[in-house]
Amino acid sequence: MFAAQKKLVAACIITLTESLFGAANRMFAVHLSLMSQFKYKEYYRRNLPHIAPPGATFFVTYRLAGSIPQSVIAEYRQKKEWLENETKRLQRQMERPESNLPDAWQAKFLQFRREWFAAFEEHLHQATTGPHWLREEAIAQIIVESLHFFDQQKYCLRAYCVMSNHVHVVLSPFLSADNLVEGKDTAGHTSFTSAMPTLAKIMHSLKSYTAKEANKVLERTGEFWEHESYDHYIRDEAEFRRIVRYVLQNPVKARLVDDWQSWPWSYCASI
Repeated sequence: MFAAQKKLVAACIITLTESLFGAANRMFAVHLSLMSQFKYKEYYRRNLPHIAPPGATFFVTYRLAGSIPQSVIAEYRQKKEWLENETKRLQRQMERPESNLPDAWQAKFLQFRREWFAAFEEHLHQATTGPHWLREEAIAQIIVESLHFFDQQKYCLRAYCVMSNHVHVVLSPFLSADNLVEGKDTAGHTSFTSAMPTLAKIMHSLKSYTAKEANKVLERTGEFWEHESYDHYIRDEAEFRRIVRYVLQNPVKARLVDDWQSWPWSYCASI
């Protein structure tokens, strides 16, 4: 990449970082155990382990159904099941909530997620089978418009890139600790509700709408997106810079364009 292009990416990331991490009212130091009940669970129960504290910024990847071979999915699920069982065993021994597990075990859990993401990314970029509907201009436009539609309403859109079979997005849901209202569920357990949507609800809305509209264009029916999305809670400024750079450089690394701004389906806020 030319020096001027590197400076442009750096300028975008610096501007975003100052906006994101300088806004203290958006970044609450909320203990993860707060979200262990009812609608706002730290760990969702599909195929991936999710961590979703309020007031956070996330890196999310969602992909087309069938874009990764089932053999790869099966291997991942086997490893994940072992890790979950070991986590439960350790919890029983220590009688602690999951958020208070030893640092070494939390690090192991996060490392598993990183390895999973790296493996799946490699398959997505090298995929010779499976759908690539997002390379069609009409479909990509649907995805882009959906991401911008709720920007500044339900979340702050930081950056994104639409590739042929998956989407990377960095966003900050407006759900915060101040939005939470504590109550009881039907079983009498502590629960939390909010007028602002969780990350899970945001992704469900984005995926359900775009699936319906894309299927109309493609004149097809059936599953469009994989049910599960990969989401990663961005923990600090350095990680934020690294992830935004990674998102913007996706089409460059794939040798589709020489610089990220030439890719029509990329976006970086406040450039």
